[in-house]
Amino acid sequence: MPVLSEESAAVHEIHGSRFTSYVRPASGSAELCTWRLDVPAGTAGVPHRPSREEVLVVLGGAALVTIDGEAKTATAGDVVLVPAGASFQVDVTGDGPLRAWVTTSVGLVAELPDGSTLTPPWAN
Repeated sequence: MPVLSEESAAVHEIHGSRFTSYVRPASGSAELCTWRLDVPAGTAGVPHRPSREEVLVVLGGAALVTIDGEAKTATAGDVVLVPAGASFQVDVTGDGPLRAWVTTSVGLVAELPDGSTLTPPWAN
């Protein structure tokens, strides 16, 4: 189905964040995955290394985004390009929650600081 409704989205919660997955293999995509990310105000992100590029479009709120040790603030309208294999962390700043639209390719795996990996269902 070319139009995916919010009712068809799969919702996953991890590390205090909500991932509302619209496009993924289970919804018919062969190459791309995309989801809405909602993170409560004041949440410190979990550093990780994504195995594939990710693009985050900030829809609302603000976050300190750190990629390979370089930190910048991203606010509504900003786009963050995360290279595959980069160390990446998002810390929500300001008074409100962060809302972003995230896109990557099918097969993303995230390596956590302890060496373990997460294969997120919203990207596989």
